[in-house]
Amino acid sequence: MAADLELINLLIIGGATLAIPILAFVAYFLFWPATLIKVYYWYWRRTLGLQVRFADCGGYRFCYSYRGKPGMRPSILMLHGLCAHKDSWLSVVKYLPKHLHIVCMDMPGHEGTTRTNNEDYSIVGQTRRIHQFVEAIRLNRKPFHIVGTSMGGNIAGVFAASYPTYVCSVTLICPDGIRHLCETKFDNHLQDLEHSNFTLNIPLIPTTPDEMEDMFKLCSHVRFKIPQQILQGLVDVQEPHNEFYQEVFMEIMSNKSRYALQENLHLLTTPLQVIWGKQDMVVDVSGATVIKEILPNCRIDLLDNCGHSVVMEKPSRTAKLILGFIIQQQEARGGAKKSS
Repeated sequence: MAADLELINLLIIGGATLAIPILAFVAYFLFWPATLIKVYYWYWRRTLGLQVRFADCGGYRFCYSYRGKPGMRPSILMLHGLCAHKDSWLSVVKYLPKHLHIVCMDMPGHEGTTRTNNEDYSIVGQTRRIHQFVEAIRLNRKPFHIVGTSMGGNIAGVFAASYPTYVCSVTLICPDGIRHLCETKFDNHLQDLEHSNFTLNIPLIPTTPDEMEDMFKLCSHVRFKIPQQILQGLVDVQEPHNEFYQEVFMEIMSNKSRYALQENLHLLTTPLQVIWGKQDMVVDVSGATVIKEILPNCRIDLLDNCGHSVVMEKPSRTAKLILGFIIQQQEARGGAKKSS
């Protein structure tokens, strides 16, 4: 009898132990989805071995995550797009070798990096801040590979053109800053915004779960089935920052920033790789043709069944292309040294 009671007690304790985390998960999913999303990113960073650090420079604070140490391969600096953050790269980092030195930074004003004023949010202004960050963490001790997507691609290209000795190679993923040859669905939205004097909501800056879902449909060719609660959580995480995102959007759409990448391409001397989703509805894939005409030796990788969110839609393929390009360029430099 006593043994039976002990067994019953053990089962009750075991059941309660299992029930508590399950109930906690359900509660967070239903009532605090934004917290659940933040915990998810924290857990994923830890699983992938990324550590979060801060770099202070003249009263300005940069937030970034990193993995590995500088070694035989070049370090990789990864720049995200508008309304995103350093964790946007986790899906790609997952498929990169763990020995590589990888740095994913929060762009100026985003997530944990200091917000200042509009001067820092133009493409040139953000490029200056990236330069400040690179020097602060001494990433420029030897040339590194820089990767940028969307707005980050615009900035990565301008950075490489402005500081050629810092960079050994560049990957631009669906970069804005190019006068692409064909209009996209987003271009049509942009015309409507301009006609309304920007009183309409910006499709890339959603304020409701339905708008968040529409943004995913605009940015992704792959149709992700995202529960309503998670969409709400994503809105809750983003909404406090929407006014800032609107400021940045207006700045990068201004005359001095809108085509900054194309205006600086002729200054780019480092090897360039361009990755683009063929079904991009935000920045048309014809931008790759424009870049190729200016820089005939650049490498173009076009992805089938992929939209603007290449990093989210094709993370494994993206990581493989980036790593392959880095190795190819490193071998080419080694061969050139031997022949000389």
